[in-house]
Amino acid sequence: MSSARGSQAQRHLPTQPSIFAAEHLPPAYPQRAAWGTTRPLRAWQAAALEAYLRDLPEDFLAVATPGAGKTTFALRVAAELLSRGEVHKVTVVCPTEHLKYQWAEAAARVGIHIDPSYTNSQGALGSRFDGVALTYAQVAANPNLHRARTDAARTLVILDEIHHGGDARSWGDAIREAFTPARRRLALTGTPFRSDEAAIPFVRYITEEGGASRSRADFTYGYAEALRDGVVRPVMFMSYSGEMRWRTKAGDEVAARLGEPLTKDLESQAWRTALDPGGEWIPAVLAAADQRLTEVRRQVPDAGGLVIATDQAAARAYAAQLRAVTGEQPTVVLSDDSGASSRIEAFSASTDRWMIAVRMVSEGVDVPRLAVGVYATSTSTSLFFAQAVGRFVRSRARGETASVFLPSVSPLLGLAGEMEVARDHVLGGPRAVDEDALFAPEDRLIAEANRQERASDDLFGAFEAMEATAEFDRVLFDGGEFGTGAMVGSVEEQEYLGLPGLLEPEQVTALLRQRQDRQISAQKRQAAAAQRRRDNSGVDDARKRAAARKELSQLVAAWSRRSGQPHGVVHTDLRRVCGGPEVAQASTEEIVKRVETLRRWFVGRR
Repeated sequence: MSSARGSQAQRHLPTQPSIFAAEHLPPAYPQRAAWGTTRPLRAWQAAALEAYLRDLPEDFLAVATPGAGKTTFALRVAAELLSRGEVHKVTVVCPTEHLKYQWAEAAARVGIHIDPSYTNSQGALGSRFDGVALTYAQVAANPNLHRARTDAARTLVILDEIHHGGDARSWGDAIREAFTPARRRLALTGTPFRSDEAAIPFVRYITEEGGASRSRADFTYGYAEALRDGVVRPVMFMSYSGEMRWRTKAGDEVAARLGEPLTKDLESQAWRTALDPGGEWIPAVLAAADQRLTEVRRQVPDAGGLVIATDQAAARAYAAQLRAVTGEQPTVVLSDDSGASSRIEAFSASTDRWMIAVRMVSEGVDVPRLAVGVYATSTSTSLFFAQAVGRFVRSRARGETASVFLPSVSPLLGLAGEMEVARDHVLGGPRAVDEDALFAPEDRLIAEANRQERASDDLFGAFEAMEATAEFDRVLFDGGEFGTGAMVGSVEEQEYLGLPGLLEPEQVTALLRQRQDRQISAQKRQAAAAQRRRDNSGVDDARKRAAARKELSQLVAAWSRRSGQPHGVVHTDLRRVCGGPEVAQASTEEIVKRVETLRRWFVGRR
């Protein structure tokens, strides 16, 4: 580095107050620290920082669950390195435009000035800035420009949600080209790694027995640990089943029930039918979710809800239905909308009830007040599900529990049950049995889901949703399942929707178990009452049958005297006219029919 360039870099070095500011940055920017985290850094952040500063590695990968405070950790690292002179510039690379501004705002709070509006055509960075915030796509558009910038000064590169580095070979190659000269690289991720074989730049892989290579994080802080520490909220999944009916291209009508064992293709079609805005399933589930939100807001007044839609048309239709339910117009965020970021920020700062998003749901939505969600999309990849649920887990106060409503389909129920399972990125290992579990980049998730659905269409023909009803199925929480099914609007459903908004996890489990026991007891009482009615009905029927046989016998005897025919002949004539077996095997209704027939004979209507 030339002396002029070095002195210029020195002039713009942040000073000691940056570390002082970083000491006081809330552990979970942009909101205040969660309950139990009064130290300047959370325990995991302090441990990760100690591990980093001990070795000062060229590359460091930190895996921490969404909501744990990765931004705070990364900025503390940046402040330390800038203060020590280890680096002179900072480059943040993140998935979306919205996140660039979020990073810049957080950095400004610790005295690090990041330019989030930097463009590839701009060239030189303004002298007042200590670095830039870029998107992965922006780097891929001109990697040589960013390599030159990186090579010109000692640079720390923060790669936020590093799994995006494997989205496409061109992206991975661009990131490697642009940031190989970096003095330090700090990679962050909060969701499970990909299970395809697109290697992620600057991630260390360890060869295992059998030849597979597994990613190795330098520090890991998982959802289970964060839940134990009170850093994130526990999630209560409320699943809804129902009867679905649709028509294939061939004109055949198919009916199936969500929640019952189905083939993969039938389940996919039934799932799509449930999400159709024209059916009854979506309005019923939206109404139930809004009722749950109302209950949460009794104790958390600013709590908000998020509906995750498959596409823009569905998002707008769901918005109209939510407006009918709540009387308020929800915020609608579409991925290709230039005003999406400002709408997210406005919603985050407000007390509005609902927001509806399509693909901005992953790392692009950071609204800590979100407490209730509706998973109304047919996307079932593990990465997308983890990112979606991650929008609701940020803890702000003791006792908060997130509630996510979803269809009772096996892919989602399986993912909900695996919330606490950590995954690494594996290269060259055995392919997963379930190809639907493959992680896909955010920009291709919907296309992947559509590809799978088109495969179903090849088998069943183009599909037309005809009817979709909703029923409450069960609650998944803390590794357990609660509830035995209930009609929408029933007392049983209301008891689950009406759980208080602030409860310790143990209290939530206890109340869920209590409600389930009450539901089972009520069902047993109803079954016993129904059996008594059946038993009583059996007694009554026996009495009616005996009375009818007696009357028939008397009428047959009278007709025999009048006609001169033997009793057996009269009975044979009645069986010929009325049908049915002999009197001994005939039902009450069959005997009554013969009595009525004989009466008509007596009045000449034979």
